[in-house]
Amino acid sequence: MIAEVGGAAGETIRRINEKYDPRLARYKAPHVTITGSSGVGPIAGSVTADEIREKFLPVTSTTVPLELSFAAPMRFMQTEIIVLPLDPHGALRALHDRLATSGLQFQQARFTFTPHCTLSLYPTLTREAEKELLSVRVRDPVVIDRISVHQSFDPQPPRKLLELALTGEPDRD
Repeated sequence: MIAEVGGAAGETIRRINEKYDPRLARYKAPHVTITGSSGVGPIAGSVTADEIREKFLPVTSTTVPLELSFAAPMRFMQTEIIVLPLDPHGALRALHDRLATSGLQFQQARFTFTPHCTLSLYPTLTREAEKELLSVRVRDPVVIDRISVHQSFDPQPPRKLLELALTGEPDRD
């Protein structure tokens, strides 16, 4: 499950992807991974889009859009993959945990909850390219106002099953 990164932050990341990882840029829009590879694994393949909507709608309809900030780029979990991490605590963690405990069956996760946006996934980077990527700063805010669930059949591009807006109302206290 992902949240696409739009606005100025998304444009910046798209340009970075095009320069350093054209394959990633071609197949996947800039996005924040919320579930699927970290925290909880992918949703079981037997679950239908209708079942996902039924379980996730109570979460998305009561969650306000999130405004977040990327930290400095880093290598992802002892790999060559370069990502922009987000704070795994606070409102994003609450959203993740509510989705993870929504009643859907998830497969085993490979990593602990590590929300991020990928800058470079496929190529082996030169030292110079890695140094450049690790020095990038995306200072524009990341607004997460919807989530989408995709079905993946690697190496083919993922197919979007559904998208749900975060439509909760902010507290007025």
